[in-house]
Amino acid sequence: MTEIPFDFRAPKTNFTEFVGLGTDPVSTEPYRSPEYFELERERVFNRAWLCMARVERVPEPGSFIVEQVETAKTSVIITRTKDGSIKAFHNVCSHRSNTLVLEREGKASRFICRYHNWTYRNDGELAGVPDERNFFGIDKKCYGLAPVACDVWEGWIFINFQREPEVSLAEFLGSFGGSYLNIPYQNADSSVLYVSHLKANWKVIADAFAETYHIPAIHPETIGSTFASNENPYARPISTQVWGPHRSLSTYGNPDYAPPERAKVERLAYSNIATGNVISAARLDDMDVFLKHPAINPTKSRHWAVDITWLFPNFMMDVSPGGFWTHHFWPIDFHTTRWEARFHVPNSTDVWTRLQQEHYVARLGEILLEDVGNTERTQLGLESGAKDVMPLQDGEVMIRHSLHHIQKWIDADTVREALA
Repeated sequence: MTEIPFDFRAPKTNFTEFVGLGTDPVSTEPYRSPEYFELERERVFNRAWLCMARVERVPEPGSFIVEQVETAKTSVIITRTKDGSIKAFHNVCSHRSNTLVLEREGKASRFICRYHNWTYRNDGELAGVPDERNFFGIDKKCYGLAPVACDVWEGWIFINFQREPEVSLAEFLGSFGGSYLNIPYQNADSSVLYVSHLKANWKVIADAFAETYHIPAIHPETIGSTFASNENPYARPISTQVWGPHRSLSTYGNPDYAPPERAKVERLAYSNIATGNVISAARLDDMDVFLKHPAINPTKSRHWAVDITWLFPNFMMDVSPGGFWTHHFWPIDFHTTRWEARFHVPNSTDVWTRLQQEHYVARLGEILLEDVGNTERTQLGLESGAKDVMPLQDGEVMIRHSLHHIQKWIDADTVREALA
């Protein structure tokens, strides 16, 4: 891990050069090229370990979820088997390749194809074939579900589309895996989900959540006073960390923020909340163990608001005084993305908590619309061909780091070479 604290009031060095990156403008071609997208699909998404979900989404034997992965042109069944292990399979019947499970989630010990009633146990084994004697010596052991490599780290489920992954999940995560051990993910079993299909390259969407330079311009009425202040008017971040292809940024938070007098509902909602952060969803005293973890707000700055942690290639996990939330940026084609954001909130136990959560969800919708509403316009500009490069400032270091490692994976013949 490389970590650098940054004095936003009097910078003496910069994140970008400290983590070994250049400062020249970067190419816009990766955002608009169908050919580049195909390279990403083949060399990145089909070789990297992809974070899919929390284990709480498959809490007991028989629980399953189905996740679409457009880059692999498949959907994946993730299920907890009888022995408690978590497995993943292509959602494809072995008979005529029909889609097997049509529900997004549920509980079932067996999966039955709606086409010809072929039946599979949730460990992938083929259990039943109607009119089996009319086949020509079919061996059911040879026709189970096609497995997808699957592993779990700290409650996060990952898959890999290589039939024999070149590296283990532990090797893929590298030193990041050690730094983020034993974080107590509060409220992991309770969440609010936002989903949108956007006409923009997946990196345009990810980039929108990877820097705070845009906050004073795009979010002046929502979080502009929370992530910026008179002493830090451009919302410069306070620290950054990198672990191979993975990265994190600690954002500035205005410690003196208070809801303005005109914000009657916000003032009411936060009258018994001590977080000081308008996108929190829990009391600060409930999050004490969480916030003391050394990986969270690593400099323990009083100006801290959020850690934006970006696992290569397309998953973000953000943590704040109120808990954690995630973003998945799933490419569909070179200029279409399915974006999913899942915000974890506690189960409300009283009227005040419920009020705060309702306000939180409403505020989130407003903030997220401000963020993604700009992305399709950005994609139109990129595809116009008017500009071949974009200059990135130091606060946009995670964007530069992402582009650097995507290119590294595209150029590398092996995953180990890409990780080196």
